[in-house]
Amino acid sequence: MNALTRFERLDDMFPEMFRRLMKPMVTAGFEAPGEIRIDVSENDTGYEVRAEVPGAKKEDIRVSIDGNYVSISAEVRREKEEEKKAKGERTIVKELYVGSASRGFSLAHEVDDKASIAKYEDGVLKLSLPKKKEASSRTLAIQ
Repeated sequence: MNALTRFERLDDMFPEMFRRLMKPMVTAGFEAPGEIRIDVSENDTGYEVRAEVPGAKKEDIRVSIDGNYVSISAEVRREKEEEKKAKGERTIVKELYVGSASRGFSLAHEVDDKASIAKYEDGVLKLSLPKKKEASSRTLAIQ
């Protein structure tokens, strides 16, 4: 069996690379909406995640945890306006985006979703994700 037959599509092998290559070209100074950037750090007890979600209100952000998979999604509104004139103003350039942004990622350990904490301030979502305690194992006596 050829090793490449295990992947249905080439972008399954390198999803991050293809996501960046297929990102649409945008005008200078105005980043494409829909991309949530993250920083993840780990310690002995859990993970700390910082995610940029500018243009979203905290009530429009959803975080879901399924085992070791974390998903962040948000309704985003971004505006950029240039060169307005007073009295009888007319807009020369106005760029507006209303839509959704999402990001999902896997962690090395399962997360305790009941003890997890999320805070949103100044366009940054901070997640405190404690690791789920391993189930204790025991040896069964054979009867």
